[in-house]
Parts: sequence; structure tokens; C-alpha cells
Amino acid sequence: MMLQIHAGITTKPVKLSCENFNNPLGIDKRQPHFGWQIATDSRSVMQSAYRILVADNLKDLLENYGNVWDSKKIKSDQSIQIKFNGSTLEPSKTYFWKVMVWDKNGNPTPWSEMSSWQMGLFAPQDWKGAAWIGFEELPDSLKTGMASDSEEKIGNVAIKRAVVPLFRKEFEIKKDVTKATLFITGLGQYEARMNGKKIGESFLTPGWTNFNKTVLYTTYDVSGNLKKGANVLGAIVGNGFYYINRERYRKFAVASGMPTLICRLKVLYSDGTEENILTGNDWKTSPSPITFTSIYGGEDYDARLEQPGWDRAGFDDASWKPVINSNVPKGQLSAETDYPVAIREIISTKNVLKVDTARYLYDFGQNVSGIIELKVKGKKGQEVRMYPGELLTDKNEINQSASGGPYYFTYILKGDGIETWTPKFTYYGFRYAMVTGACPDSINEVNGLPKIVSLYSLHTNNSTPQNGNFTCSNELFNKTFRLINWAIKSNLQSVLTDCPHREKLGWLEQTYLMGNSINYNYDIYHLYSKLVNDMMDSQLADGLIPDISPEYVKFGNGFRDSPEWGSASIILPWLVYKLYGDKSILEKAWPMMVRYIAYLGKKSENNILSYGLGDWYDLGPSSPGPAQLTPVALTATSVYYYDLKLLTQMAEALHKAEDVKLYFIQSEKVKSSFSAKFLNKATKVYSTGSQTSMSMPLSVGLVDELIKDKVVDNLVDSIIANNKALTAGDIGFHFLVDALATNGKSQLIFDMNNRDDVPGYGFQLKSGATSLTESWMANKISSNNHLMLGHLMQWFYESIGGIQQQKNSIAFKTLIIKPYIVGDISSAASDFNTPYGTVKTDWEKLSDSFHLNVTIPANSTASVYLPVTGKSIVLEDGSLINKSKDIHFIKKTNEYLIFNVGSGSYDFRVK
Repeated sequence: MMLQIHAGITTKPVKLSCENFNNPLGIDKRQPHFGWQIATDSRSVMQSAYRILVADNLKDLLENYGNVWDSKKIKSDQSIQIKFNGSTLEPSKTYFWKVMVWDKNGNPTPWSEMSSWQMGLFAPQDWKGAAWIGFEELPDSLKTGMASDSEEKIGNVAIKRAVVPLFRKEFEIKKDVTKATLFITGLGQYEARMNGKKIGESFLTPGWTNFNKTVLYTTYDVSGNLKKGANVLGAIVGNGFYYINRERYRKFAVASGMPTLICRLKVLYSDGTEENILTGNDWKTSPSPITFTSIYGGEDYDARLEQPGWDRAGFDDASWKPVINSNVPKGQLSAETDYPVAIREIISTKNVLKVDTARYLYDFGQNVSGIIELKVKGKKGQEVRMYPGELLTDKNEINQSASGGPYYFTYILKGDGIETWTPKFTYYGFRYAMVTGACPDSINEVNGLPKIVSLYSLHTNNSTPQNGNFTCSNELFNKTFRLINWAIKSNLQSVLTDCPHREKLGWLEQTYLMGNSINYNYDIYHLYSKLVNDMMDSQLADGLIPDISPEYVKFGNGFRDSPEWGSASIILPWLVYKLYGDKSILEKAWPMMVRYIAYLGKKSENNILSYGLGDWYDLGPSSPGPAQLTPVALTATSVYYYDLKLLTQMAEALHKAEDVKLYFIQSEKVKSSFSAKFLNKATKVYSTGSQTSMSMPLSVGLVDELIKDKVVDNLVDSIIANNKALTAGDIGFHFLVDALATNGKSQLIFDMNNRDDVPGYGFQLKSGATSLTESWMANKISSNNHLMLGHLMQWFYESIGGIQQQKNSIAFKTLIIKPYIVGDISSAASDFNTPYGTVKTDWEKLSDSFHLNVTIPANSTASVYLPVTGKSIVLEDGSLINKSKDIHFIKKTNEYLIFNVGSGSYDFRVK
């Protein structure tokens, strides 16, 4: 039945998503989730019902017939994470859908625009017999399992350079193509090509995983890449984390196998028939011009070995050899569900310094994760080498001592005009590049060296969309925002790395400690969902979650088993649920979480955990490293309690009544033991009284309400007595910022960070840092592009910008708008994309008034806190606030008037 819509309706569902993607490909969930936002020019718009139609053809959907699913009218305000509940979905098939909603008054909207998604491949048989193919095979005797941080006992393993192969298959297209879909992956990483062009924009694909458990594949729509007649599908496959040999720098050596490829190209013709081009014995292979590549050591390219046209039809591949059948990787083929890593920014050279006649230092002005793009001209056989680095020595040499060396790129010219090259299977963290064996094209001297036409820094990271923006009137804080943001961008890969050079590993503590800070800037739903899968794959039989995931290398001591790190396995599923409303991730991760909390229980003594790394890199009397100011048992047990507290809430969300009771009782035991061990009942000081010792109990809920104010006062007094200088480290600083902010001490946070005379953000900036450094003092023996310690980002958005989620809200359904006016900050503007739409704040403090613009997305509400002093007049859009039917007074405190508002834009003025 066609719905009759009245003229003038301005409300409509938009931004339809399937599995939180717009028109995605390769969805391998049999019951995907739908979502949408509501566009409207009205205020206080709330959804009261929805109806979803799904069809396997456009014709039925245009006629409002859902032959796959018609949800009928569902009375609900839910507009995110709605599970498909229709007919069985078929692998590789495309489906179309749309939605209409009803507002709170029962008025229907028009149908949304149509959206679509394509299913992935569910099982091995869906690959239609495609085989894993390779150039060479690695003997079992030369394969490693998990690498060790000591290479002394692995003999000849990982000494040989793996051939980086080219693969090609020529085939005919004789009929008109309706749609062509490529399902493909290569280990370690691959680049797919068709008819002379790269397919997609991905870099370092697929994302790295535990290859014995999971191998990710990518789905591409290549309908526009095919042509009538002869076509060529090709690929080049590098090593990634699948094979790391022992040349140059490496964090560890590993040999899981040689480069290997699998793909299925599904071609649908206009006559309804289907054809599949599969990897198999009819493919051919040859070495590529990449003569060396390592995720840790760099890449070498010999342009003399290029074979022009190898990925086009008509190429003579008589000298190429047939592929071999590779051993099938142990991991299950699963659809890549995260945004791919890609080249995101191109940074030009800011300055060139001549070091000597054959060496030139290029400065790009910004420390980033990425690669170089070289444009050069010269003679055949000439060699250019580039050493990237984030720091320099006193003699303007590249300093790789803290970032891993030797690492370099090498290019050998073919001598054919201007040649352009970028590495394909490696990346590094750098600001500078020392070029040897060439000189800038602008140099007039005749020395026979190749001429550098241009050298660019290509910033590579996860291509997830930007989620928010922040700026304020305090320029030091704006610079701090950029400092932290560059570290976030540089470490958003297919895991959340700690640094983009020496390690590139997924250290887990930062995932939850920095989770909210990152989320305000970038959509991390897909990355964090993958991280949960990575931890599930990494969990040991006894329940341990290692400190890194995927766990490619087995570290010793606390570097493998530290509760503050492994607890990401419990905190991350909660975080994804809290931020994005995906309850299914709680269900999926529940067995992992139960096993890990049981593991911690067995390791505890009288409910106290006394092992691990503790407050890593805190500021104490010694060089940074293991915790100096706070007992390991305090941080470990605090996180243990927090785990139990979250498990209680997750059990409640999943309606597991017995588990609610179990984990609540257990958490109360831990709380009692914690107080007995660490709290001085007379002074109300915890343990050593360090910033971390005092703030962690406050933040996670270990402090009884009766003494909370005194504990807060003690924390504040101790900070003031220490000249308001930072001492908390990797673990503690997150909780310090949270404890101060939630207890109304944002002015102190401002005072501690609005300075450059002691180690902290300002100190790093004054030292020349362009991305967040590993140590508060920005020393040269530590990483200078590190993710941890960026927790002020959350404070920027929540306290200065004033955008927060209500305590019991999920996915920002209900908001708090509460800007804190501190220090010399006279204005601030923030915006943040919630699952329901964009929330914005823009405020300014004048001598006699306060001005706040707010936008709340449809289908959500907010409590707005307006600062008042004495007798204040509050206006909204020029009229007294009590004149608006969309604004409801809640209460007045000493500092604020609090109102409840629905969706829409508001212009508040307090005089």
C-alpha cells in the first residue's frame, strides 16, 4: 500500500547504514544490523515507529514490496543496530532496502532513498574452488610459530629473502556485464590490479590478524574495471607480518609462510548467467621489482626489473612460470570489516639541508606514519637511498636509535625520464628523510648524481571517517589538540599501534584508556570491533589475554601478562556498546570476558592482584619505564575491580541474572580488600598518595561516598603542593583527568596543562615535538610519535566543548551539554557525530554575558547547563527562555540553570 504523505513534510530518514557502513560490500553476517539518522528542520523530533523493506531486486522495492523482509510497522524509537529478521541471505548476493519512520505524534515520513549491501562469502565452498597460489613454498622446518623476543634458538629461520611475486590471469569477457565482484586476499599483504590499474585505494591490505585463526579478505566492485574482450586480473603480494626476515631492523623475526594469494572474481552477465575467475593452476607468476621488503626494515625497488604491461592483456608471459599450490593458511577466511589503511595526506618538503656532496636532509615539518613518494631522473643503474627518521642527532644525521634501525628505502633507476616510486608493503614513523646518492633538481653543480625532482611524505593510516572537531581561544590547547591528533592518526592502522616505527604492535592498554579520546575524533566502531575479535583469537587456554594483540611475539614478564593491559578484553566490548549501541558485541565477547576474569581471580591473593607493569612511564626520580610512584598492586587491583563492575552491568544488559549477582558480590569483595590494603582511614590517603594512587580509586568507584570529598581534596592538595606538575603515567593519567573532571576540578586540569615549564604537552611542543611523544619530557631515547598519554583530548570535548553522554545513556541517545569556563578560555567550538547525528556546541564568554549555540540531533535529547551568577536573564533566540515549548526547566544549582531540550538548534544567551 502506498502511503499518502502530506505536502510540507520536512522529516525523513537519511544516511542509511548496514553494519555501520553506507552501501557496504562483503558483509558476512547472516543477520546484519541496520541504522539511519533523521533529517528534519523541526525541533524535538523523536521517532515512535519504523518500517523496513528489504528486496533482492530494485523493482520490488520501488513498488514498496519487501520480498526478503518487511518488518511491518514496529513501535520503537530504535534507529540504530536493528537486526535483520527476514529470509535467509545468500552469499555474494546484493540486497536493497529502505525505511520509513513515524514521529512522536504518529506522523509518517516519506520512504528514505534506497540503499544496498552485498553479502560476503560465508564458508569455504563459497569460494567455488579458488586455490591459494604462490611463487615458492616455505618448508615446514623453516616455519616459526609465535616469535620469541630472543632469536638465539631459531637457526636458519627467516634468513632468506622472500620473493615478492607478481601474479596474473588473462581471461575473456564476451557478454555485457551487469556486475563484477572481486573477493580477494593475500598474505602477508597484497595489491590487486586489473587492466593496468590498481583496484581500490587500500594500503597494507588485508589488516593484520592472528593468521592461524583469522585471515581477512576484501570485497571490491570491479564492474567498471572490466571491458569486452581480453582482460587481466593481477596482484603483487608482499610479506607484512606473515614473513619478517632478519635483515635490517626487526622487532622480531617470524616465518609463517611465503607470499600467497587467493581470489574469486564473480561476473554477472546481463543475460542472467554467472562466470567465476578463480585462482588456480592456470595463473602465472614472476618475481616483482621489489627485491626486499619488511614491515620493520624498509623496502628496495629495482626499476630495471620492471615488466611493463604485465597487468594488461597481450603481455608476453612466456618467461613466467606456473604458480604453485600454497599450503592453505590455518585461519578462517573472514570479511574485512574495518576501513582500509590508505594514503590520507600528502605532505610536501618544507626544507632541504645539504649535509655533504651526496647527502641531503629533507624536512617535511611533521612527524607522521607513512612512506615517501620519490620522483627522480638519472641514469640506469644509479641508486638512491632514503633513511627516514623522526629525530636528528646534533650533527643533523638521522637518529633511528629510538624508532628502530637500520630502516631505509632504496630505489635503483631504470634511466627513463622522470621516474616515480612509492613503497608498497612497509611504513615508518618519520619527519625527516636523509637522501643519499642523489641531489635536489634545483642544485646547479654537475656531479653526475641523479636529480630529485620531488620528495613527498605520504601519511598512511586507517581511513575511518573523521568524527569531530574542537577549537578554543587558548592557542596552547589548540596546538595540544593537534599534537595528540597526529599521534592518534599515526597509530590508527588495522590495529591500534603504540608507535608507527619500532613496534607497530597492538598494545592493549591504550585501546580503552584512549578510547573516548579517539572516538570524539574518529569513527572507531569497526576498528574496535576488530580489536575484540583479535583478542578473542589471542586468548590462551588458561584465559590469559596477552598484552599485545594479535600476539605475533611472546614477550616476557609483565610485557605479556599485565592486568591493566589484558583488561581491554572486558573494557573494549563495553566501550563499543556504550559508544555505538551494539549489544551483539557483548554477546560475542562474553565467553572471552568470563574466562579472563576467572584467570584474574586465580591470580589474585585475598582479592588483590600484585603483578604487571603498573603505571608505565610515570614521572619519578628515575628514567621512565616501570611504575615508580604507585604500587603495581594498586593499579592492577583497581582495574580488576573495574572489570567486575563492568561485567555486572553487561550481565544486566544481557539479562544474565545469576551473573549479575556473581560479579557484584565479587566486586564488593575486591573493594573491601582494596580499602583494607591501600586506604589510610585516618588521613583518607590511598597508598603512596601519588596522582595515580588517588585518582584511580576515585575514577573506578572504589571510594565510598562518605569520604569521597576528602579524598578529592587530598588529591587536589597534593597536586598543588607539587607545583601542579604531572606525574601520572600511561595508566594513571587517564584516571587522573577523569577523577578531576567528574569532581568539578577542571580548573586544576587547566592549570596543570596550560604551561610549558614542566614535562607535559606544552613542554613537548616547546621541545619541537609535532606529535605526542612517549615520555612527558619528550626525550630522544623514547618514541616521538606515541599514542599513550593523549587523554586530554577527551577533556577538550567533554569539559571545554561541553559534550557528554548521560551516565545511563547508550550511543549518545541522551546528552549533557555542560561547558566548563576555566582559565583564560573565552570561547570554544566542538562538533561530534553521534550514531543519531551531529551534536554541536559553540560558546563565548563576554564581560557581561554568556552565549551558547547548541545543535542536538533528531531522535535524541539533552540536558543543557547554562552558567549563571546572581540574577541572570536567560534568552533563547532573542526571547525569554520560558516562552519556548521545546525547552523545559529542570532545576537551578549554585552555578547552573539546567534545562531539558529536544532535537534542533538553540541560541542561548545568559545576561
